[in-house]
Amino acid sequence: MEKRIYPQPIESISYPPPYGRQSFTDASEAVAELRRLYERNTAFLRDSFNGLAAGGETRDRYRAYYPEVGVQISSYTQVDTRLAYGHVSIPGFYSSTVTRPDLFDTYLTEQLRLIMRNHGVPVIVGESETPIPVHFAFLEGTYVDAGAAARIERPLRDLFDVPDLSATDDRIANGLFEPVQGEAMPLAPFTAQRVDYSLHRLAHYTATSPKHFQNFVLFTNYQFYIDEFCTLARELMADGGGGYEAFIEPGNVITQAGETMPEEGVTPIRLPQMPAYHLTKPGHAGITMVNIGVGPSNAKTITDHIAVLRPHAWLMLGHCAGLRNTQALGDYVLAHAYVREDHVLDDDLPVWVPLPALAEVQVALQEAVAEVTGLSGYDLKRIMRTGTVATIDNRNWELRDQRGPVQRLSQSRAIALDMESATIAANGFRFRVPYGTLLCVSDKPLHGELKLPGMASEFYKRQVAQHLKIGLLAVEKLSQMPPERLHSRKLRSFSETAFQ
Repeated sequence: MEKRIYPQPIESISYPPPYGRQSFTDASEAVAELRRLYERNTAFLRDSFNGLAAGGETRDRYRAYYPEVGVQISSYTQVDTRLAYGHVSIPGFYSSTVTRPDLFDTYLTEQLRLIMRNHGVPVIVGESETPIPVHFAFLEGTYVDAGAAARIERPLRDLFDVPDLSATDDRIANGLFEPVQGEAMPLAPFTAQRVDYSLHRLAHYTATSPKHFQNFVLFTNYQFYIDEFCTLARELMADGGGGYEAFIEPGNVITQAGETMPEEGVTPIRLPQMPAYHLTKPGHAGITMVNIGVGPSNAKTITDHIAVLRPHAWLMLGHCAGLRNTQALGDYVLAHAYVREDHVLDDDLPVWVPLPALAEVQVALQEAVAEVTGLSGYDLKRIMRTGTVATIDNRNWELRDQRGPVQRLSQSRAIALDMESATIAANGFRFRVPYGTLLCVSDKPLHGELKLPGMASEFYKRQVAQHLKIGLLAVEKLSQMPPERLHSRKLRSFSETAFQ
């Protein structure tokens, strides 16, 4: 009988040199230190992996920790109650693990600056007790040959920390986090490992780097909108940019302002599941547009991941079924409430939770419709209706007994039906990202009014261009608002993180 030889257990752990906690009264200096610590610790893991892949001995386990930023609040002194973020309400020690401080430099600097200003305290930078998974230590875009891990004598999990799904949940964002005795309260809505997980998923789903995502995001459920967005973006680039720096397409294909052809990147052989396109401005103040396809599952997936980038707003632009006989194909629907029958968020945000309309977003969308169409007042009501949008998870609901669904739609006063809008709004509410919805009626199934083939082509050509211009103008209006105005207190719960 063959004798099995088991490897000796690894009893020693190798770490980077010890790091002493440091106190800072300048936010920029604190973020620079977070960056140095993060780069040191991830380099340690990369160098260890490369050494083993080159034939090094596997006698040690290798571990490095995420950086952590913390603040001690000792007073109940109330700060400006108009603020939606940038402060905490009760004394205690607050901290959060940090990843990719290079990517979040501007965000972290602003959040720490506000805490220092509003509470008059320094921030503390140190190492956390959360290990960095080796998968998240590699530089973005790094290609690791499959044979590299095969050359290492033991399983990676024996030698390095790997992603821990128990550390990537949304307890903080969902308001379910309860610190144990002696544990710090969270400063930010996401842990470092949760952020890392989403950054990797974003690159996978959209075929663009997370660093290209902008603070204002448009979602659509039709490729027609993406085609129009690309046409407009390329025209902008050829004309000098119009305030935008670059246009970035899947494969990180980059066309700079003033150019007509991309200067870098490789177009993928096939598009990813939810391709993203970016019109970039300094400070991520531009626009990202994502084709999420059809259905609430995709809508939840992409917003779960984009949320870690802490955008300033996201809007849904797409087609819907008009539910009223008074509506015509091409009319607009501005959602001010939602019926949630998508079910993908039931465990995270119960359906009894109302989703408030956000005044800043609603006004921006309505003004944009008026300006693009040239209509106002009573005339505007002819082509746009404000009301409840119902989102469902069954595209072919018409093929079943309609009495139940139709009765619920009538009782809820719904004026439109789709499969994504309520999901996007609900995740905006859950993650404190300002949200809004402007849909275009493309058919009226309850009234037997469907587009004929020729009508469909002409409809899409005409309506998509106008609808997209409205969305872009609304984003311009939102981008001109101060962040403290746009990020509404309506999205804050009883116990909130200080970070936006």
